[in-house]
Amino acid sequence: MPASVMAGAPVEQAVLEDVSKRVAELTRRGHKVGLATVLVGDDPASAGYVAKKHEFCEKVGIASFDVRLSADGTQSDLLGAIERLNFDDAVDGYIVQHPVPAGFDFNEAMSVMDPAKDVDGLHPTNLGLLALGEPGAPRPCTPLGIQAMLAHYEIPVAGRKLVIVGRGPTLGRPLSMLMSLKEPGANAAVTVVHTGVADWRELTRSADIVVGAAGVANMITRDAIRPGSVVIGGGLTWQGRKAFSDVDESCAEVAAWVTPRLGGVGVTTVAMLLRNAVAAAERRRAICSA
Repeated sequence: MPASVMAGAPVEQAVLEDVSKRVAELTRRGHKVGLATVLVGDDPASAGYVAKKHEFCEKVGIASFDVRLSADGTQSDLLGAIERLNFDDAVDGYIVQHPVPAGFDFNEAMSVMDPAKDVDGLHPTNLGLLALGEPGAPRPCTPLGIQAMLAHYEIPVAGRKLVIVGRGPTLGRPLSMLMSLKEPGANAAVTVVHTGVADWRELTRSADIVVGAAGVANMITRDAIRPGSVVIGGGLTWQGRKAFSDVDESCAEVAAWVTPRLGGVGVTTVAMLLRNAVAAAERRRAICSA
């Protein structure tokens, strides 16, 4: 029997409905929620992601600000743009689109952000709070989207073996922290592997849940998973104008649940970004009115 499809649309819709109501309430109180994006260079995939974020902002009534920097610029240009956003009262939150071109330091950029405006949850302070399991701080959007999809489809996580293939700073690493927390929707037995582990397939074949987070097209094939498992494609690779998941379509022949190549984790990521943005606006207004 082919796998059931974990489409992201139902999660996206529920989150955006909630965000729209919260944005409307803030607007009623006289505060227009503002979200900015910083894009360095002209990578087509990154530009497409940014465009989608602005499109979603318009749907829910969030004002969006599009900051573009040339790949021929300098790290100082990037840090200057971040400093301006830190002090821009119209901006409640912002992101620096990852990855940045060679010659730019993404980690340094994160370190100078105002952590209260970090709606990607990647500032060192916010990642530290995630590691500690502290509530209130923004959490990374793609891991949140994956967690929400598992909850929506009523796939049990607590106590189950979850193997993440990939250890990147925006997905694999924060997802491992999130899913190992002792809280609802998590509490899994998490293992992180990567392409440098020769026998990584031995580990994924023993997993209840496998998440591809390496950004290597079609690397997780049906022989790398056990029958009846849950397989989630978090990584995405562009080959020309076509996007490929880390999860090969052959996995649908043996898995119980699988995300689609398109319309899966990606749409939930953007929805979670907007949820983080409205939460940042709510925290700012609460502080200002205290």
